[in-house]
Amino acid sequence: MSKTTQRETTQHDTIQQTMRAVVVRAPGGLEALTIAEVPIPRIGRGEVLIRVAAAGVNRADIHQRKGHYPPPPGASQILGLEVSGHIAAIGPDVYRWKPGDQVCVLLAGGGYAEYCVAPQGQCLPPPEGVSMVNAAALPEAAFTVWANLFDTQILRPVDSLLVQGGSSGIGSFAIQAARHFGSRVITTAGSKEKCDFCVSLGADAAFNYREESWVAGAWAWAAGKGVDVILDMVGGDYFGKHIELLANRGRLVHIASLKGAEVQLDLREVMRKRLIITGSTLRARPPEEKSRLREGIEARLWPAIASGAIRPIVHQVFPLEQVAEAHRLMESSAHIGKIVLKV
Repeated sequence: MSKTTQRETTQHDTIQQTMRAVVVRAPGGLEALTIAEVPIPRIGRGEVLIRVAAAGVNRADIHQRKGHYPPPPGASQILGLEVSGHIAAIGPDVYRWKPGDQVCVLLAGGGYAEYCVAPQGQCLPPPEGVSMVNAAALPEAAFTVWANLFDTQILRPVDSLLVQGGSSGIGSFAIQAARHFGSRVITTAGSKEKCDFCVSLGADAAFNYREESWVAGAWAWAAGKGVDVILDMVGGDYFGKHIELLANRGRLVHIASLKGAEVQLDLREVMRKRLIITGSTLRARPPEEKSRLREGIEARLWPAIASGAIRPIVHQVFPLEQVAEAHRLMESSAHIGKIVLKV
């Protein structure tokens, strides 16, 4: 290790000048992932330095590795959008956190490393009873689901919800959160095992999109009245099916476009049903907005996790050195829930 140095910040332990991190020298396949020694990031005003315990793996990391999803200006080039760990040091004007505190954190980048920096408002204490490894699987899903369904009041307790991809990290979280707040939920998944798992989380029904018509199944479940809200990460040719399936005053929420971003729309159907079509991304939002979202998450979702009503679903944990195997599993879509790197 490099010679240690003291920083002009409040810190818990002596911090070395360099750290191990996953580096992508050039966009590409699994071979592009390497472990390298890089400088530890510097802390700015209102920021904290985190000694990483574990990092969540997200499909966005795959897109970034391939060169299709660059980080926002000013964000770390290192992969990783969520971590758990301990505060190692704090910058000026940090008011809540102190060195040694346990946190789980939403990042704009930098999680696949021994240390990362984050704005203080994107940090949360791990929910009571949740391990550090499982806590790393929470921020991205919690922020995404809260921002798109509950903060906007798109989904109400009286509504029905269709979650596309219910066995994914976000999908499994959305099923549990929606049921906790009183909504009825159906979902899709790619195998009987995954469908059964979604039902065990609280979905009323789960349709295997590889073997049956999920549209017909959803129509039957909704007794021909349509579904109130659809949370979609597929896009492409699913778009027209969603417009058809939505009930009057239905809401379609896009958070990804795995099957394509370009779609065809008949505006007459939107007007006839008085539909709302919306969507969002999370990574590029300013820290102030993420901090506001965090307040709702901590107040409303964290107690549900502490009580066991919502639980993080971790499929497999890999050591940082096996990051390529973690990405291989993510690309195969064979997992249920989240994949985590232990740092």
